[in-house]
Amino acid sequence: MPIKRYTSKIVDFFFPRSCVGCGKGGDFICARCRSNLPYLPDSVCTKCGKPISGYDVCPSCKSSRVTIDGIRSVFRFDGVIRKAIHVFKYSHVKALVDPFAELLYTYLLAHPLQGAILVPVPLHRDRLKARGYNQSALVARKLGIYMNFPVSEDCLIRIKNSIPQVQTMNGEERTRNVADAFNCRDGRLQGKYVILVDDVCTTGATLDACAVALKKSGVSSIWGITIAREI
Repeated sequence: MPIKRYTSKIVDFFFPRSCVGCGKGGDFICARCRSNLPYLPDSVCTKCGKPISGYDVCPSCKSSRVTIDGIRSVFRFDGVIRKAIHVFKYSHVKALVDPFAELLYTYLLAHPLQGAILVPVPLHRDRLKARGYNQSALVARKLGIYMNFPVSEDCLIRIKNSIPQVQTMNGEERTRNVADAFNCRDGRLQGKYVILVDDVCTTGATLDACAVALKKSGVSSIWGITIAREI
């Protein structure tokens, strides 16, 4: 038996998995809760990925200037998915990376995005030190294995330790909060097609701020993929 699988069995024995939605033992998201996950509809804004009627650009995207080529999310940030992401980020349940990456992979098979390199949205070094890990980087690594895509974790850095986006009041505040927060430290991604990976999209301001830094370094195309988004 491979060492990794053996270690996993030991961990499961001493710390048995239970569904974050209903508490049933066996897996972090049980089959019943998976069948009721809050999937977003296929009809979304072609730019930000927000649900709209018809395949068009939403009024917000029409009236604003954004750099990112587009954003897509799998779920509405609600219910079991909201609980699971919260546990993943703040309770150190890193094993949730497996179902999250699997769900993203399944989505991308059905809804391919233009891209060949995965770049996780970085944390500021102070927040990374406090949390101990970057949840988006964990997802990007696992997703990269599924998709056979390289993952670049050190090209894009966060240089501004802004307050969490959930603590801001509206879209304008969120845009200002992350303005000039990121920097692409070298030209290794020049001419590349990048997919940014994050856990939650609130307004898209963070992903767009990342895209601004990446475009300045010569990246050709930038799409964002997140597990969930606020509606």
